[in-house]
Amino acid sequence: MEIAKLLNALPGAVSQGVIWGIMAIGVYITYRILDVADLTVDGSIATGGAVAAMMITAGCNVWLALVVAFLVGMLAGLATGMFHTFCGIPAILSGILTQLALYSINLRIMDNKANVAVSVNKFELLVSSRNARVVSLENPIILLTVFTVVIIALLYWFFGTERGCSMRATGANQNMARAQGINTNVDVVLGLMLSNGLVSLSGALLTQYQGFADVSMGRGAIVIGLAAVIIGEVVFSKVFHNFATKLLAVSLGAIIYYLVIQVVLWRGLNTNDLKLLTALVVALFLAMPYWKAKYFSKKREEKGGAPHA
Repeated sequence: MEIAKLLNALPGAVSQGVIWGIMAIGVYITYRILDVADLTVDGSIATGGAVAAMMITAGCNVWLALVVAFLVGMLAGLATGMFHTFCGIPAILSGILTQLALYSINLRIMDNKANVAVSVNKFELLVSSRNARVVSLENPIILLTVFTVVIIALLYWFFGTERGCSMRATGANQNMARAQGINTNVDVVLGLMLSNGLVSLSGALLTQYQGFADVSMGRGAIVIGLAAVIIGEVVFSKVFHNFATKLLAVSLGAIIYYLVIQVVLWRGLNTNDLKLLTALVVALFLAMPYWKAKYFSKKREEKGGAPHA
């Protein structure tokens, strides 16, 4: 009976994992490619949800709502980028400032309401938690998987272009990139815009899936994004080496994270301790590469013995 409850909840966990995987890909762009600590995502994911909810309830096309949510998310990234490059504010503080401002902006978008309902009974939604266990094309896992594959393919193409390569060079070494004539400020701003556009798109999909947008729905999103990135890297680093497969690993990391959370909740964890568990999971996976290099590599060297003269 208990196993049946777990199996019944797993499709929903996978669906949420794929949605948050799109957000985690956005986090990967700033965290790994640009080497910028961006905390805007806690606000921009709620912005995407707010924009999508208001447009859908106003009768707009769902696809149009997703596009607008992506564009508004890019504006949030632009604000963070301008704070950082034009005003000289450190990246982490720039993200905090934008995140703080977005709380009020999100309330304005939602007509000063803390949450807005988007019922699948009243509106044509692309994804809904109601269909998570349905064996048909309406299952959100199918559409969300297609979304993820298309996003990864587009990013793979983009980061192979001249602009994409310059962004990667900027993240690897800004001083060297500037010496090669690259405008690193433009690349940082563009990367932040692209990242938050994807985060906002994820928020728009999450709003449809859960049936409502909430002004606080992005609280702790950066931690989940980092968890997905780190889990994906630790689990699949020896298997996935291509850039596209690294992005896929991030998405799979988000799915693994939500599956682990679901199993832990099934075992009786108090939901009030969920944030604590998330922090511990992220800390554990962040520490694993360090432990591996410091302790396990050292033991292998000692086991092998000193080389003969």
